[in-house]
Amino acid sequence: MNKTEFARRRRQLMRMMGRDAIAIVPAASVKQRNNDVEYHYRQDSDFQYLTGFGEPEAVAVLVPHRPQGEYVLFVRDRDPARETWDGARAGTEGAVAQYGADDAFPIADIDEILPGLLERCSRVYYTMGVHHDFDQRVFGWVNGLRAQAKKGLHTPQEFVALDHLLHEMRLFKSRAELGAMRRAGEIAAQAHCRAMKSAAPGRMEYEVMADILHEFHRHKADISYYPIVGSGPNACVLHYHANDRQMKDGDLLLIDAGCEFDYYASDITRTFPVNGRFTPPQRALYEVVLAAQHAATGKARPGNHWNEPHEAAVRVITQGLVKLGLLKGKVAKLIKEEAYKKFFMHRTGHWLGMDVHDVGEYKVGEEWRLLEPGMVMTVEPGIYIAPGTRGVAKEWLGIGIRIEDDVAVTEGDPEVLTSGVPSDPDEIERLAQSA
Repeated sequence: MNKTEFARRRRQLMRMMGRDAIAIVPAASVKQRNNDVEYHYRQDSDFQYLTGFGEPEAVAVLVPHRPQGEYVLFVRDRDPARETWDGARAGTEGAVAQYGADDAFPIADIDEILPGLLERCSRVYYTMGVHHDFDQRVFGWVNGLRAQAKKGLHTPQEFVALDHLLHEMRLFKSRAELGAMRRAGEIAAQAHCRAMKSAAPGRMEYEVMADILHEFHRHKADISYYPIVGSGPNACVLHYHANDRQMKDGDLLLIDAGCEFDYYASDITRTFPVNGRFTPPQRALYEVVLAAQHAATGKARPGNHWNEPHEAAVRVITQGLVKLGLLKGKVAKLIKEEAYKKFFMHRTGHWLGMDVHDVGEYKVGEEWRLLEPGMVMTVEPGIYIAPGTRGVAKEWLGIGIRIEDDVAVTEGDPEVLTSGVPSDPDEIERLAQSA
């Protein structure tokens, strides 16, 4: 993502804020893993979206129509001693030269400078409740100004939820964002193809996960969430994370793994036979899930509402479960009674972007929002029949199947960003047997 993309976003946000307003956006804090070891730093998505600045201990401030510069960054000073340990810092000069700030100050001076920026504004755009310690500092600056109101000082009169504007912006992906998401999808697809080739009876789930991670990292990508690599009955555990079972002949392997490239996520799930050959019951259920996914993807079009892909998936899955004898009754009544939830207990998708479960409202008021070009969602129906499920023939027990792709809404047909990994059962068998 280049500087012009971030500048365009800041301009758009400031237009929506209007005059006499200020937006304050803090960077993510460093998180401690254990003792004196920190987690790998990942910038706050909102902060990154507006700045492209990847360092902690920073605050971005937007002040529309400020004569000295509308975009202000507070950053860490350069410090040769600390940079020896932690790496180079941009400093105030780099914040201007490299990241497009109109003005930059040391973060240590924020208590002295930011109240002066607030003083000129009536509305403060800020996201409450995400950075709890910083919330108190913002309140302190505003209350300090209000205490001086009797002296004729102009003070902020209103707090406005910044995330309401910013997250609506993030919901609609630009050409540059879609490019990053296509690349994230390509890398993740390659990882899933590699996993299909490497999985085999006798191997451990974590060995397959290692192949996936290697594929991510060799393309300068990282995980967008901790991978699920669940074989046999583990495929029926929706958020399975142990990844430590030895795979057996006849197992299905469900892999839910996506990567993050340039701060944009992919999210793919595939289910395939460890030995390269579906059993008849496995294939029968797989074809129901695949048909449901195709039906749902076909609904990802402008003018349809958010829930239409889910409704399409539910209809196909319920019809398939009736045909296979796993549900009994009329399809319409079973859907109304939500009988399918015994086997399909989650929704069919979510927004996707900088976060895996990305920001954006699913409803406008009481109604599902209409889909528009630029939105990106996952489409991920599934069927899960855990061991011990009552009223189910033995041949179905322990089968868990989910198929997930990332889909961009366009002016025309939906664009599947993750089409590089097969979902057709015949293609999967050919790939799994090609190792």
